[in-house]
Amino acid sequence: MARVSPQVAVDPVLPGDVTARARDLGPFESPFIWLAFATAAVAVLAAVIALAHRRRARRWGLTAVGVLLLLGAVTAVNSYVGYVRTSDDLARLLQRGPGAVNLAGHLLDDDKEAPEAPSSSAPRGGTGVAAAGQKIDVVQLPDPAHGIPSGSNYVILPPGYGDPANAGRRYPVVYLIHGYPYGGPRDWLTSGDAPGTLQALQQANAINPMIVVSVDMTAGVPSTDWECLDVPGGPRLETYLASTVVPAIDHRYRTLADRAHRALGGMSGGGFGALNIGLHHVDEFATLIIALPYDDLNDSIGVLGGDQAAIAANTPRRYLPTMKFPAPISVMLAVGTGAPTDVTTAHRIADALHARGQDAVVHAERGFNHTWHTARATLPYLLAFADQNFRQSPATS
Repeated sequence: MARVSPQVAVDPVLPGDVTARARDLGPFESPFIWLAFATAAVAVLAAVIALAHRRRARRWGLTAVGVLLLLGAVTAVNSYVGYVRTSDDLARLLQRGPGAVNLAGHLLDDDKEAPEAPSSSAPRGGTGVAAAGQKIDVVQLPDPAHGIPSGSNYVILPPGYGDPANAGRRYPVVYLIHGYPYGGPRDWLTSGDAPGTLQALQQANAINPMIVVSVDMTAGVPSTDWECLDVPGGPRLETYLASTVVPAIDHRYRTLADRAHRALGGMSGGGFGALNIGLHHVDEFATLIIALPYDDLNDSIGVLGGDQAAIAANTPRRYLPTMKFPAPISVMLAVGTGAPTDVTTAHRIADALHARGQDAVVHAERGFNHTWHTARATLPYLLAFADQNFRQSPATS
């Protein structure tokens, strides 16, 4: 990949096979699944009508129609959103449920993409091969002092990281944040396909090896839309990421532990968190890579409990136009053209950054919406953008 001049943000041009792969639908995203359920429901309903005089057949038939329609609705939503791509994704989703649902998830799980988190007493563990020699570590980082009872952070290590020949090599780091609510750090490994995307980019020589960390920003309550905030009287998630996770990763792994070789990104609610935290911590992150961005709290404003100072300090749309930058940052904002609000928001953020003398690029995927499809399709560009910036800066550690 060609080097670019410092402080000039460029939308990467990537090999077609890499981008086509990122846009492909997984087997569980096929629209044929929900069409099959809908067709089966119609067929069963027709049979029920034909056998209406048989009470038992009618009762069981109507139950089957209801189940098939429910399955059709669920799979239709998944086809649109792109959350469950494969049987592995489904297994890990079921593992979040109770009892028999959880058991079914473990039976489906082949443990190839994302390892189980170790016990809270283990500082590091749960390694497993992800793709082409990659290794995924699960780093448990609970932080009770900041209201974080648990934190399973997934660390994707590049091929060759453990080779003796690379013992002295250090790597740049990209931190990725999941969406809200009901998101979690595994989402970037499953729905976001970060391991496969890294593999495809590296096989195409489109990026240099890097470490990618999918951060747990759930504070142990994934149903709450925390937006990665330091919540008054609640979890201090921004502080957790900047002051606990980043130093821990730098301590445990051979990282290039400087802002120039550290990027922060996320999707949707995690994208808001990446933008807000990144702007608050310009001293730690020189690059921000954000899919499905927004710049205000919207319906999540309630988590700040009406604290007007906290609201103002965590609304980039309000503070960015007058913000002073102690160091330059470079930002990529990725959207789908099928979500016009996202497009408008991305350009508004980019314009505000430009007005403050900072670099920003908007990347748009035609026809995509505010879904995991878009996050997955744009991840190769976001990682390549981070790599461009990493290459521009000499290693300092």
